[in-house]
Amino acid sequence: MTPSPTRHPLSPRLRVAVGLISLLLCLSLCLSLTGTALAQPMSTPARAAFVKDLNSGAVLLTKDADTPLPPASMSKLMTLLMVFEALESGRLSLDDTFRTSAKASALGGSRMFLREGERVSVGNLLKGVAIQSGNDASVALAEALAGTEDAFAEMMNRRGGEIGLENFNFTNATGWPHPRHRISVRDLAAIAERIIRDHPDHYRLFSTRDFTWDDITQRNRNPLLGVVDGADGMKTGHTQEAGYGLVASAEREGRRIVMVVAGLETQGQRAREAERLMNWAFRAFETRKVQEAGRQVVTADTWIGAEGSVGLAPTRDVILTAPLGMLDQAEVTAHFDSPVPAPIAAGDVVGEIRIAVPGLDPVTVPLAATEDVAPGGFTVRIEAAARLLLDRALALAGL
Repeated sequence: MTPSPTRHPLSPRLRVAVGLISLLLCLSLCLSLTGTALAQPMSTPARAAFVKDLNSGAVLLTKDADTPLPPASMSKLMTLLMVFEALESGRLSLDDTFRTSAKASALGGSRMFLREGERVSVGNLLKGVAIQSGNDASVALAEALAGTEDAFAEMMNRRGGEIGLENFNFTNATGWPHPRHRISVRDLAAIAERIIRDHPDHYRLFSTRDFTWDDITQRNRNPLLGVVDGADGMKTGHTQEAGYGLVASAEREGRRIVMVVAGLETQGQRAREAERLMNWAFRAFETRKVQEAGRQVVTADTWIGAEGSVGLAPTRDVILTAPLGMLDQAEVTAHFDSPVPAPIAAGDVVGEIRIAVPGLDPVTVPLAATEDVAPGGFTVRIEAAARLLLDRALALAGL
């Protein structure tokens, strides 16, 4: 017998267990306020924008988020990610020193003011990039890892594909203007998220207010530091072609937001718009965990199993983001092939919870078995065969 896909409305017991979901849910994990939504869309003068709640994965705002654009120095986040990964793997250490090349020392724009031939540690070069946005420091790190900046750009592109970036092409380590150096704001946010999640110790660099090298002190260019509560990163960018951009992140009461804006007209407009969007993301929405990973929410019948049913639970916490104070009803259903054929191992994904809200794409969370179910013995198999024969006979009889 081949189980068929079945839609399972929640039982009264399950409705009690997940009632909080129905009460609180009004936006999905994939919320996009530029599409059809239950809240008033937010507009922005930025050429492109992307705002995401990292706790729930909810996208709070998108504008032209997947168009590859010139990122200017915001693309230095990819350079830093590559170095952070090299440090984690042991290929580099913070105390390693490298001699500054003529190419690195001659670069214009934002600079750490490295001098040709001087030896500089990886730790200081990272500060020169994260705090001072140094083009010279970026190239020095690229040469340390790959020998040449061109070879490093190839590594960046290869790694970008591996981590799931979709709309990008790197030609250098700095974001220096080039007709093929492009990345979308969604991909910039993905790089920022990876740094925050995978390299929390190194992420602290981005909140450092200033850095002094060779008796020259430069302040961090991030306009949100000390202005927006919880702001602690990440990277500005500006060229004539790119306009003014910012990748920013902030955390309040355990809730973290990542925001990217690009293509603003002035430095002041960038500061004001970034502050406005970050505060809006925290004040207009709330994020709550409404279901714990591994906690059973429904049972499924088994097919030829030693046990007649198996518990199903979400494979991860269900964390939802919704407009503050906005309560709405959602349809919550469990979807799985029934009955589930044995043997079943705890953790096997056999279905999903689907949370549907009018006007939004449904949220789906995988459902997995909560325990092992061994194949049934001889008696169970005979009973199952008898049920199958009876079902076929009734079907042939039209009953």
